[in-house]
Amino acid sequence: MPDNTLLKYIFKSGSEMDPEHKFDLSRKARTKRLREIYSLVRKHRFFSGITPEEFRAMLEDLGPSFVKIGQTLSTRSEILPKVYCEELEKLQAECDPLSYEQMRQALEDEFGAERMNELFDAIDPEPLGSASLAQVHKARLVSGEVVAVKIQRPGVRVKMAQDIAIMRTLARRATRMVKGDQMLNLNDVVEELWSTFLEETDFLIEADNLEEFARLNKDVRFITCPKVYRELCSESVLVMEYIEGISIANVSELEKQGYELQEIGEKLLDNYATQILDHGFFHADPHPGNILVRDGQIVYIDLGIMGRLSPRDRKGFGDIIHAVGVQSSSELKDALLSFAVQRDNSAIDHARFLADLDIMLSDYGSTEVADLDIGLFLSDVFALTRSSKVTLPASITSVSRGIVTMEGTISPFIQSGNIIAIINNHLKNAQDPLATARDALEDAALDMRRAAKGLSGAAAYSGEALRMLTRGQLKVNMEVLGSEAPMTHLSKIINRLSLAIIVASLFIGSSLMVFVGTSVTIIGVPALSFFGYLGAFVLSAFVVVDIIRRG
Repeated sequence: MPDNTLLKYIFKSGSEMDPEHKFDLSRKARTKRLREIYSLVRKHRFFSGITPEEFRAMLEDLGPSFVKIGQTLSTRSEILPKVYCEELEKLQAECDPLSYEQMRQALEDEFGAERMNELFDAIDPEPLGSASLAQVHKARLVSGEVVAVKIQRPGVRVKMAQDIAIMRTLARRATRMVKGDQMLNLNDVVEELWSTFLEETDFLIEADNLEEFARLNKDVRFITCPKVYRELCSESVLVMEYIEGISIANVSELEKQGYELQEIGEKLLDNYATQILDHGFFHADPHPGNILVRDGQIVYIDLGIMGRLSPRDRKGFGDIIHAVGVQSSSELKDALLSFAVQRDNSAIDHARFLADLDIMLSDYGSTEVADLDIGLFLSDVFALTRSSKVTLPASITSVSRGIVTMEGTISPFIQSGNIIAIINNHLKNAQDPLATARDALEDAALDMRRAAKGLSGAAAYSGEALRMLTRGQLKVNMEVLGSEAPMTHLSKIINRLSLAIIVASLFIGSSLMVFVGTSVTIIGVPALSFFGYLGAFVLSAFVVVDIIRRG
């Protein structure tokens, strides 16, 4: 597609994404960015077939927004082939760092050169880490404390905002053109990307996350996070305690230092279950680059993306995990329906829903962690609920992504056992036996009350029905579920038979008309007979073609 045509197609509506104009999202700016994107896509020959290596390189060249998308796709083996996922995993590694002069200039733009000298005694020119969004440098404050300074890359917020603005326009147009129950809601995906962008590029939110995470885990001896220097933080600069530890990805060094890998994996997973099910405040991107081990503690060092679950969502998700853990398709069905924010009860085929859940649980329930593809499992759950007209809450997306990422993180540590079973054990251990017994008694009492009320109602209705039956007033309105398809086929058969009868009638009638004398003839045949034969021929041809085409 030529450049001008593509630009005209995307910017026809010309809507602004940010009403406050915090970012440069004008038509001119977005057009310039789109031209840059299109030239890079053509450079990597995306439209003529692209290798996994070229795909990764293209996302890196396109910028941080596309790197984030690539990082997400690397865990989605149900969307991309495995070879592409393995190549995209390299996007989790560090990006090429910016020069120290560029980062120092960014700090001076934030604090001012004079105040910088009052705050920092020294800043290490070599970065501790360099990601697509920010770069981290080790520094020493004038007070002598060693800190890590996270500095946002200059111009990255504007570029990411422009990219998401373009994605929003494309998603809106694609959603209008492509309809269907299996169609992913692209608008929701882009809106989630926008929300994540606003959270991840505002380091004051990350400072809040660090403080809340520390408060919620203050009684957990083996989980911690860096201390925040709140007075030195801003939207684009985060100053926190410097953590010197072993990356959780460095398995050999952990073993060398005497750590038990199985214990690390189990503690990490159990605490992650606590974050999701108890706190409702969890790390949404727990990949190995965000986790260190120091002095017997697991340290989360990057809390830029956090997920939240309401009490209702926590209970619903816990019910789903419990149902999977006990291999109960009926409990899983009830949990999914109660967890849903929207469902069409009249369109749900409960028997088929249960059968599909039985198959899914038998496929995934007993799989070991090394072989379990949670991304594919969750994708199957989403596909099944969509086909059954059941809409799950948006919060399930961040939970699913977090669990998929955590599964990849702990796979070198837990060699056997089922990840769902481990989370389910956390649910059981977290329950108070007395509270569980009390809840069970309350549920039983409620069930008995509903049953008694239902029996009395049934007796009343049956008496009324018998009275109407004896008076000849009872009428039955019955609907046979699943009868639409057979009736449609039967209707087609009847239509063909009707056409065949009409064809036969036309042939017979036209043949009889031949013997009736008439002055108007066509090729020696009376006109009425000719048109009768012609109509019979056309209808015959239609029936034959329809039979051949439809089988």
